[in-house]
Amino acid sequence: MSIDAALLIARSGLLHTQRALSNAADNVANAETEGYTRKRIVGEAISSSGQGMGVRSLGPMREVDTALTNEMNKRRSAKAAAELRDNFLSRINDAHGDPAKGEALGDLVSKLRTGFVELRADPSQVVKQQTIVLNAAQNLVTRFNDVSRVVVEARQAAHDGIVQQVAQVNSTLREISVLRDNLVERTGAGTPSADVEDKLDVALTRLSDLLEVKPIRQANGGLLLLGAGGITIPIQKEGDVFSVPGAVISPASFYGGSGTIPAIMMGGIDVTRQLIGGKLGESITLRDQTLPRYQAELDVAAAELADRFEEVGLRLFTDPSGTPPDYSGPDPNLAYAGSAQIGFANRIEINPKVRSDVRMLRDGTHDTPGFTKNPVGGPAGFVTLIDRILSFTYGETDASGASWGGFATSGLGPDGTLSSPFGSPRTIEDYSALVTASQTADSAAAASALETAKQFSEGLEARFTRESRVDVDSEMASLIQLQNAYAANARVMTTAQSMWTTLFESVR
Repeated sequence: MSIDAALLIARSGLLHTQRALSNAADNVANAETEGYTRKRIVGEAISSSGQGMGVRSLGPMREVDTALTNEMNKRRSAKAAAELRDNFLSRINDAHGDPAKGEALGDLVSKLRTGFVELRADPSQVVKQQTIVLNAAQNLVTRFNDVSRVVVEARQAAHDGIVQQVAQVNSTLREISVLRDNLVERTGAGTPSADVEDKLDVALTRLSDLLEVKPIRQANGGLLLLGAGGITIPIQKEGDVFSVPGAVISPASFYGGSGTIPAIMMGGIDVTRQLIGGKLGESITLRDQTLPRYQAELDVAAAELADRFEEVGLRLFTDPSGTPPDYSGPDPNLAYAGSAQIGFANRIEINPKVRSDVRMLRDGTHDTPGFTKNPVGGPAGFVTLIDRILSFTYGETDASGASWGGFATSGLGPDGTLSSPFGSPRTIEDYSALVTASQTADSAAAASALETAKQFSEGLEARFTRESRVDVDSEMASLIQLQNAYAANARVMTTAQSMWTTLFESVR
């Protein structure tokens, strides 16, 4: 090997080592920077006619497993959805009260029955009528109102969240568009693009929190986005890809058909049901399925309770105007579209007439087939109404001996498309207990699903950290190796320089 060749090789080695040292320093400096991945300066040997000519730097290059990144974003999307669902359903769970303290709907329905049992032992006691029965009825009404209010507030929050999340998706897509175009430009020019790829991954991660997407990367740096619902999501710099206006949500609101909840539009097409996963997908599910089902179950329980008292001769529960539920629809059990029964759990209260004259709890409010209310001045020990309540209102059959027919568990909601996840019991106590149990069980399941989603996500994050994040200790060890390599190349150059000096002096 000639001295010139040795100098050339050593010089290229010094330049490559300098770049590698600078890269390692950048890695350490950016170890805590969001989205930054470890870079490597790859060297390529240069030769001519089988003779080594040095080394050429090809970096910086990222060490990232794209398949792992995509799976990690998918799990992040699932975790974000699980976090949102757990947050919403925990509010419903809290609103149902503490079952250990007898605060749930089923417990309060049972306490009202116990109140009538105590009153029957001495029907003339106004104190029992007031402090036991009426207070038990008021506690029950308050629980219906509280849970229903929280459900309506949660639906409104879900829709407000959808509007905000759509805006965030649009903003992130515009950011992705700029980064994609930059990546295409750099790829075409053959210039390093690792920093742009890092930023693009960060943007895709934020998008995955909002919506489950599958990015398809192209050889020229381009990018396609496929939604989990089967739609191709446009990536554009200007304007919004999706649009949805705000809306006021009530118990009667629903999406689709003649509903008043607006659709999420993409290029003039309704894509609401095709947006799956992430916070946005879960917000849609909560608003259109989970929460309206809860409302419908509460309405059925409240309306059936009021009706079963009404039919034995005691109008105990009404709306604020003193009117009992509307049963003029095709099925009195259903909270059918357009029915005044929708949202009855929000409005249910104790009949103002009963509140002003608690003796009606013993005497009744109106005559019905087989029952005549106790007249003013009638027997103080009148128990006919109380017996009817205990036998029929709380029983499986009405006063005629016919079955109450159970409770509606399908065809529920303001659009009649929802179903309860349990069978239909016969008594009001059993149904009220099932409503609470089902809705609180959903909250427990959401908490469990969140823990599972966290474990999957954290496991993938840990693997990604090992493979692609900066390990400061490893970088420091690499710096020492590079310094040694730099010193070795420098010695080669020093030796070659010394040889040239000796050669020149020998020919003088």
